[in-house]
Amino acid sequence: MQVTRALFDEVMVPNYNPQQMVPVRGLGSRVWDQDNNEYIDFAGGIAVNALGHCHPAMVETLKQQADQLWHLSNTFTNEPALRLAKKLTDATFADKVFFCNSGAEANEAAFKLARKFAYDNFGADKNEIIAFYQGFHGRTLFTVSVGGQAKYREGFEPAPGAITHVAYNDLEALKAAISDKTCAVVMEPMQGEGGVIPADAEFARGVRELCDQHNALLVYDEVQTGVGRTGRLYQYMELGVTPDILSTAKALGGGFPIGAMLTTNKVAPSLGFGTHGSTYGGNPLACAVAETVLDIINQPEVLEGVATKRAVFEEELEKINNQYNIFTEVRGRGLLIGAELVPAWHGKAAQFLAAAREHGLLMLVAGPNVIRFAPSLIIPDEDIRAGMAKLGDAIAQVLTAEQSA
Repeated sequence: MQVTRALFDEVMVPNYNPQQMVPVRGLGSRVWDQDNNEYIDFAGGIAVNALGHCHPAMVETLKQQADQLWHLSNTFTNEPALRLAKKLTDATFADKVFFCNSGAEANEAAFKLARKFAYDNFGADKNEIIAFYQGFHGRTLFTVSVGGQAKYREGFEPAPGAITHVAYNDLEALKAAISDKTCAVVMEPMQGEGGVIPADAEFARGVRELCDQHNALLVYDEVQTGVGRTGRLYQYMELGVTPDILSTAKALGGGFPIGAMLTTNKVAPSLGFGTHGSTYGGNPLACAVAETVLDIINQPEVLEGVATKRAVFEEELEKINNQYNIFTEVRGRGLLIGAELVPAWHGKAAQFLAAAREHGLLMLVAGPNVIRFAPSLIIPDEDIRAGMAKLGDAIAQVLTAEQSA
């Protein structure tokens, strides 16, 4: 069978529109397509490939586990799941873990737990969830409803109710909305899809205080910010704010599908026997790989290295901006970086994405106005500089084409 990009249009549901090139191999921070063209990877599978492609320790773990045990029903537990859960609880605020397969599933579990906890402790009327505009929490019907981007809900209504949205980083808006009917406030400590917008420290502390005042749980979606992305294992540690529930996925498996919801002994009992489940959650293959990922990333040299690598990105972006005056702001934390385009280029971020690919660079956007980078946390500095040279060439190409149009 000849496998080409055209086969996608023939056999796949059209909810995606992938690039015309088809990657077939990756190693470290580089990827090769079917024609053996080489690309530097600043996208990281959208903040997933935190140790790059085919990290030898991950590959070895997967091979070893593949010879031992692949799957059990959830009427059993398994050693990799228990080891991973213990390491997660030892490294975080959490006492208990629920495993699943993705960030959306981790958030689904988090939102269900928040409502069930309120139901168990305060009654059925305490069911409102407050979240933030431009937030993103997944693609299930519940998670797109809590997410603050209406475009992801359109056409799928009626959506779950008792969900309110307010402006991010606006504590007064949250004060006006929260009440004793609020069971949870859900937030990303840094909005990823919404434009790479970090929470102000004062805002984050204020959200925690308002939740405490109204007996509401604080749910942190760290699917994109977690597992070393910001230079701490989880970003709540940097903010000095402890949530009641945290969702994690993406980088947790380094590319192998896994998600987890973390919570406390106070909250966990509301997901009692039979209340929630996942056929593949806690899969031995996924948990074994994730344990290796966690062991590698949760080391001072890796976490501290995130800041030094960010500095290289910032230095190179400043050089590009000095030459082309294309960015108004570079923001984010650690190696989740957003470069907002000048107003004249708002709505056109995808043009830079396409041009970068032509020059051998893979990157992301965060909405139509922001170029986003989420590379491997251990990307070599020489790959950063080489990738940035390609970005400079891509920007020059786009600007030249605009001027000649």
